[in-house]
Amino acid sequence: MKTLLLFAIATLTFAQSPVKTVKRPAPDKALIFEVTVPASRADVWKAFTTSEGLSTWLTPGAIVDLRKGGEWTAHFPGGSTGGGNILSFIPEKEVVIAALCPDQFPTVRATRTNARFEFIVQGNSTLVRLTQTGWKTGEEWDKAYDYLAQGNVQLLETLRRRFVSGPLDWAKEWK
Repeated sequence: MKTLLLFAIATLTFAQSPVKTVKRPAPDKALIFEVTVPASRADVWKAFTTSEGLSTWLTPGAIVDLRKGGEWTAHFPGGSTGGGNILSFIPEKEVVIAALCPDQFPTVRATRTNARFEFIVQGNSTLVRLTQTGWKTGEEWDKAYDYLAQGNVQLLETLRRRFVSGPLDWAKEWK
C-alpha cells in the first residue's frame, strides 16, 4: 500500500509539469524526459547551443563551445558548476554531453553520465527529449538518479518557460 501511495504522489507531481518523465530500470537504466517548447527548432537550438542563448534561461554567463570536447556549462551562484562537455552534436538535431552531476554526488560527478538532447520539429513547436544514460550501481548512483529525475524536469521546464515568458531578467531573479 505504501508503494502504491508513493507512486500516486509521484504521478501527481509529474502530472502538473509540462515535462513527461520516464524512469527506465536496469539493465539499460535511463532517465527520459520530453517537453514541447512553443518555438521553432532553430530558436530552441540557438537558446541551447550558444552562450548568449543559454544565458537567457539557465544562468548568466553560461558557456557553450559547440564542438566535440567543448564545454556546455552553467556557473551558478555559490560556485557550483553544472553542465558538462560536448561529446557530439548534429546541428539542430541533437547534442550529447558528458554530464556533470551536482557536487553532493562526487563519484557520479567524476564518472559522469551521458545526456542526449534531441530537438524534434512538431508543427510550430519543438519537442526536446533528454535521455540520460550511463548509470552505474550503488547508493550514491541511486540517489543521483532520483535527484536528477526531479532536477532535469526543472531544467526542461525552465527552457520551456524561456519561450513562454521570454528571457529571464537575472537582476530580478537573484534578488
